[in-house]
Amino acid sequence: MNRSVLLQLARDSIQEVLQADRTINKTALLNEHPLLNEKISSTVNIYIKNKLRGSSSSKDASLPLIEDIILNSKKSAFEDKNFTPLSTSQYLECEIEILLNTDNGVISEKDSAILKTTTYSLENELDN
Repeated sequence: MNRSVLLQLARDSIQEVLQADRTINKTALLNEHPLLNEKISSTVNIYIKNKLRGSSSSKDASLPLIEDIILNSKKSAFEDKNFTPLSTSQYLECEIEILLNTDNGVISEKDSAILKTTTYSLENELDN
């Protein structure tokens, strides 16, 4: 599955915190995707099992989109006062939604979890 640049940026932003390592090459991303330099406000929502797990929104379009997505991703994962900071296992099973507030209206996209949770039953395994 191919992830959009914005959703991958959101995932990478959260992963940077979890791994305590800076991995996002902003210069390369801006060279490859000039739209990331536009000032567009965003909202990043995190869901686990279809329940909101964290959210952060920009009040206005004062930052370049690349900075806005990075900031809101990290805030929704680790600074939403309604939730404890996201753990690595929660990160692997979370869905991420990005909403962009453009002049033409709201654009939204959602990313599915890295690991899909499945129900495993030893009984079913033994019956087969």
